[in-house]
Amino acid sequence: MALIEFQNVVKKFNGVPVLDGLTFDVRAGEVLCVVGPSGTGKSVTLKHLVRLLTPTSGRVLVDGIDVATCSGRELNRIRSRIGYLFQGGALLAWMNVADNVALPLRECTSMGDDEIDRRVAAALESVELTAAAGKYPAEISGGMQKRAGLARAIVRPTNDVVLYDEPTSGLDPVTSVTINRLIKKLNRELGITSVVVTHDLPGALAIADRILLLKEGRAIECAPPGDFLKSENRDVKEFLAAMKGEIP
Repeated sequence: MALIEFQNVVKKFNGVPVLDGLTFDVRAGEVLCVVGPSGTGKSVTLKHLVRLLTPTSGRVLVDGIDVATCSGRELNRIRSRIGYLFQGGALLAWMNVADNVALPLRECTSMGDDEIDRRVAAALESVELTAAAGKYPAEISGGMQKRAGLARAIVRPTNDVVLYDEPTSGLDPVTSVTINRLIKKLNRELGITSVVVTHDLPGALAIADRILLLKEGRAIECAPPGDFLKSENRDVKEFLAAMKGEIP
């Protein structure tokens, strides 16, 4: 069953289309990895899901609700379901890790301190970061900052969708594997639906239920990893060759 649907979405900036009739869906409980060349609309796609951007035309649906045209109350309800892991982690430098993770609960819920502390501890445990609770962002590694951002993205009890914008960008291979393993772990253990924009093709092949290739703002292929690798689509073949450093 589709939880998220893009229906013929066009997004233009200064008359130039970045998304050009984009159509795909995300099934409840799956990990969908979105890959493609730089500048093809991957991050723009994510921003439409929380109405940071709205389509020039077409529809973006979450549980059948059009995000672009729904009421403020409906939009708040949709946003309460969606955690967002930004490319840089987006932690507040003057707050320790625990307080950064607690921020959505303090800002968006009426939870008491004891409940907040309990949920923060559980979220940090889920991303294997309990020991860093009292540290500040400058005192931890880039990979740990990403994990703290991930804990913040799942801390609200209503969060059942997480959007990942280049979660392994700038990380070493070992740390990248750790982040990818956590994405799959949270999907498996908490049932979180994950949309992962990434340039990390090996990581995508390891964690995805389906891989979506975008090119020039359009969906070229969306298939399970094994089928994606065997695709006869010319654009898929060229993309895979480029990832291997080959000249088609």
